[in-house]
Amino acid sequence: MTDIALAWNGREADIAIVGGDLVLDHSLQTPVLISLFSDRRARADDALPGSDDDRRGWPGDAWPNVLGDQIGSRLWLLSREKEISETLRRAREYGKESITWTLEDGIAARVDVTASVPKRGTLNLAVAISRRDGRSENHQFDTLWEAL
Repeated sequence: MTDIALAWNGREADIAIVGGDLVLDHSLQTPVLISLFSDRRARADDALPGSDDDRRGWPGDAWPNVLGDQIGSRLWLLSREKEISETLRRAREYGKESITWTLEDGIAARVDVTASVPKRGTLNLAVAISRRDGRSENHQFDTLWEAL
C-alpha cells in the first residue's frame, strides 16, 4: 500500500512535499490520519456540539461499496467537551471505531488507541497497529481542542 503522504499540523492535514516532490507513504499513517480526522456522520443518538443540527459526514457514505461502511471518525463531536476521563474514553472509542476497517480488511490483527491530554488544550491519540504480516506501526497525533 502506497499513498501520497499527508502532514498533520494539529488542526489539519496537507499533502507532504519535500524539495518540490510529493512524499510517498508506505505505512498506514496517511489512511489512519484520514480515518481519524475526517468527520464521520453523527449517529441519531449523538449529542451535537454547538447549536446547529449539522450531522456532518462524507456524502459518499450514502452509497458505500460495503453496506454500512463509513469514512472518518466522530472525534469532532468532542470539540466542545471538557478534558475529563469520560471524554478521553469517548475519544479512544471514536478513534478505534474509525480505524476498525484495518481489521475488517485483513490488514491488521490488532488495533489499540489511547487518548491523553499532554497539555491543556491538546488531545493526543496514540494508535498502535499490529499488522497481519507481523509488522507493527505506532502513530501519534496531537490535535488542538477547540473549547474547554
